[in-house]
Amino acid sequence: MLPSGGFRKYISIVGRRNVGKSSFMNALTGQEISIVSDVPGTTTDPVYKAMELHPLGPVTLIDTPGLDDVGELGEKRVQKAIKAFYKADAGILVTDNFPGEYEKRITEIFKELEIPFIVAVNKADLLDKKAEEIARAYEREFSTRVFVVSSVRKSGFENIGKTLNEIIPSDDELPFIPEFVDAGDLVVLVVPIDLGAPKGRLIMPQVHAIREILDREAVAIVAKERELRYTLEKLNEPPKLVITDSQAVMKVASDVPSDVALTTFSILEANYRGDIRYFVESVYEIEKLKDGDTVIIMEGCTHRPLTEDIGRVKIPRWLVNHTGANINFKVWAGVDMPEYEEVADAKLVIHCGGCVNTRNQMMRRVRMFKRLGIPMTNYGIVISYMHGVLERALEPLKISVAKR
Repeated sequence: MLPSGGFRKYISIVGRRNVGKSSFMNALTGQEISIVSDVPGTTTDPVYKAMELHPLGPVTLIDTPGLDDVGELGEKRVQKAIKAFYKADAGILVTDNFPGEYEKRITEIFKELEIPFIVAVNKADLLDKKAEEIARAYEREFSTRVFVVSSVRKSGFENIGKTLNEIIPSDDELPFIPEFVDAGDLVVLVVPIDLGAPKGRLIMPQVHAIREILDREAVAIVAKERELRYTLEKLNEPPKLVITDSQAVMKVASDVPSDVALTTFSILEANYRGDIRYFVESVYEIEKLKDGDTVIIMEGCTHRPLTEDIGRVKIPRWLVNHTGANINFKVWAGVDMPEYEEVADAKLVIHCGGCVNTRNQMMRRVRMFKRLGIPMTNYGIVISYMHGVLERALEPLKISVAKR
């Protein structure tokens, strides 16, 4: 069971057996988390520890089995260690000797998966002056930051958090509303009130849109889909933009003049929190789905499903009707990262808008699925695609649709 809190950065601690990965993790956390032994292969499964690492903030450290483990059982442990890489925002290669076959293998994996990493030369208390020679060899070989540490003396750890903070990519948040909306512009928000709407309030993307429109000193007008045509007729000038709930996009597209920009809340979420171009590229994988293929419906939180739940009922129904295939649908919900085995067989992942997730949380999932080679898209893009309005819904974000 992984620690909760998807906003945490994941840091994999890797290396050969018996180089002191577990003692390194214990020294870094200041706690006895992992079992320490002189017997090689003591760590048999990845060990997860949530902590605060200044100035990086909340992190989850992953202590992995040695990548030089031997035998049939050892190879299974190695595979578990490599699978833990897919979640990593950064890596720490722990070593006590000069670069060799396994160190090169680890760094090749890091580079292939675009995982930034540092090297920690451990056992400085035993290596003495040799530790500095080893450190220089790693700096020459891999052009990365190298720290000389002693887990026994708990020395050399002072700047590790600062360096990790510097090398982990920043996921700065983007504007939610398209940048062309300016002071005085009219923006119409189409908000259906159906069984899925929370009683007495609006959902987070709708509130987010209203607040950002007001911050731009523009004007937000809210209407249900049944009153949209009447609302547009009453306006003295056309709106600069119409934003609709994805489920109403077909009706709204027919009511909004073609020269008025139109998009959906979920597509704005895809741009604001994730990698929208990757999501758009991935949506075409729908056309390749065949009998027996697995599609994962991924939710960023846990909620009580409704009778006509958008992710668990409507999208699967639309996909089956669109493809004619007998698809195997799996639902994965929660803020934690999924285990490799839970998603490895997927031909496509369809994620919700992620309204309760941060951009960091969503981008971690994006990077994981990219590394696994699994296409990932989101609810709104899938709905607009299957209803034939994706190209129009992407225009306000200046994203083109590839003709296929």
